[in-house]
Amino acid sequence: MDDKNYSYPMDYDWTRDEMEKVINLWRAVELAYETGINRELFLEKYKSFKQVLPSIGEEKKWSREFESISGYSLYKVVQAAKKTNKKTLLITSK
Repeated sequence: MDDKNYSYPMDYDWTRDEMEKVINLWRAVELAYETGINRELFLEKYKSFKQVLPSIGEEKKWSREFESISGYSLYKVVQAAKKTNKKTLLITSK
């Protein structure tokens, strides 16, 4: 999506640092679909995201919300990152 006319889902009760971690992950997911992202960099951003949302239930809730507005799946990117040893992650299908 070149013309992003949506805002990232977030909880306004989060601290600024927590919001940055979540936004950085949403951007990383977008890059995985649009241009590719370094696998290790993505995994670092995911690890930071998990510090904000350690529970699977919360992760799924926010991930579904992000996917519904962006069309991009956090789950697919995380699975691809875990299954490959390639340096760059590029998801070619939604």
